[in-house]
Amino acid sequence: MTVIRGDIEVAKNSDVIDHNIYPETEMLKKRLEWFQDLKLGVIFHYGLYAQAGIVESWQLSQKDEWARTGRAFRQDFKQLQLDYWNLISKFNPTQLDAKKWAKTCKEAGFKYCIFTTKHHDGFNMFNTMESEYKIGGKLSPFKRDILKEVFEAFRAEEMAIGAYYSKADWYSPFYWLDDETIKGRTASYDPTAHPEIWARYKEFVHRQIHEITHNYGTVDLLWLDAGWCGQGKEDLDMDQLAAIAREQQEELIIVDRMMGGRHENYVTPERKIPSYAEIPNKPWESNIPIGNDWGYVPSDTFKSSQELIETFVEVVAKGGNLILGVGPTPEGTFTKEETAILNDIGNWLKIYGHGIYETRAKVEGKISPWQLTYAKDEKRHFAFCSINQLPKRIYLNEIKAQITDQLVDMKTGVRLKIYHENENAYLNVKDIELPKVGMIGIEIITH
Repeated sequence: MTVIRGDIEVAKNSDVIDHNIYPETEMLKKRLEWFQDLKLGVIFHYGLYAQAGIVESWQLSQKDEWARTGRAFRQDFKQLQLDYWNLISKFNPTQLDAKKWAKTCKEAGFKYCIFTTKHHDGFNMFNTMESEYKIGGKLSPFKRDILKEVFEAFRAEEMAIGAYYSKADWYSPFYWLDDETIKGRTASYDPTAHPEIWARYKEFVHRQIHEITHNYGTVDLLWLDAGWCGQGKEDLDMDQLAAIAREQQEELIIVDRMMGGRHENYVTPERKIPSYAEIPNKPWESNIPIGNDWGYVPSDTFKSSQELIETFVEVVAKGGNLILGVGPTPEGTFTKEETAILNDIGNWLKIYGHGIYETRAKVEGKISPWQLTYAKDEKRHFAFCSINQLPKRIYLNEIKAQITDQLVDMKTGVRLKIYHENENAYLNVKDIELPKVGMIGIEIITH
């Protein structure tokens, strides 16, 4: 889970607290408390790359050789690009049922959803007026607005709504010039040398942000990717972009990923759980795919339900949120592996979720093998331990409990008997009913 890949950007002062006061400062204090109550979200990477069955759209970037090594979509690079761009005529997810997606995710315990409006390839999963390279457009056989359907379905299931948007756009002639230069993830020209071209690109981005935040109902999170674009040479006037986004979304949380500063309202460690020394100063959200890749790859391998539940609880015990990546198939369905995993997570949360949602952390270092979460009123806390690491005896000092506390098995609701050995008080693990997968949970109620 700590493997560094070419699709992981290096953070730029992301953990530096900006103490300046902005018009959104007080709003964000409240909204980020709300966000930290949610704990678990789902992020969908979905687009033409599902049809290709490759690592999102990274193979289009000639300089990003890592994305093609051992699994190139086509061996000839020019053919690869041509065939990828033309996938618009083949991508036709007729089995997509956004209401079914939302119901499955609700049952899995997700509290918010982030959906890819556009990845770096520039293919739009919404009805933008700024490009014909979109789902539902003249070149697309699928004549529906997927973003509209997803947002409406997830709102109906009372989940918060997030829009992923790549600030880079490799299809745009104002980002990648239509010439023979070898192109990488950045703009294919120097924007400072061609300000007239870059101005057109900046306006294009601003207009698309306007569409997403004005035409699709309430949006809670704007998750901006392409952590090399927006500042410096590729200046997108992020203050103005944010102002446009909040014209109708006054309580919008903006995540200008890996860029630091005013508009990275929370930080997003990718494919990792921060160590205790790395825990961010800002609110944070680990983002981890259920498989090895974010989007659908036919040969993908998936993490176990056990690993993902343990990961989730560790993230929460360290003070973070977790988003899990789901990659729908080209037909518009979830894989059977993802569906089974989501079912396991949901079943576990139905029993133990009251020790997860709306809790806070007291980061004191690892109390092996326990993970602790705390109710906001501090009258209760919760101790979790993997079913694969259970000790025979659970000493009260290990779970920050006192002999006067009421200790309850979260699975059964039964008060647990406290045993004594000399001056040591302990619980017998045999008194606790184990879940089929995941972690046991003990609720500690302070008197």
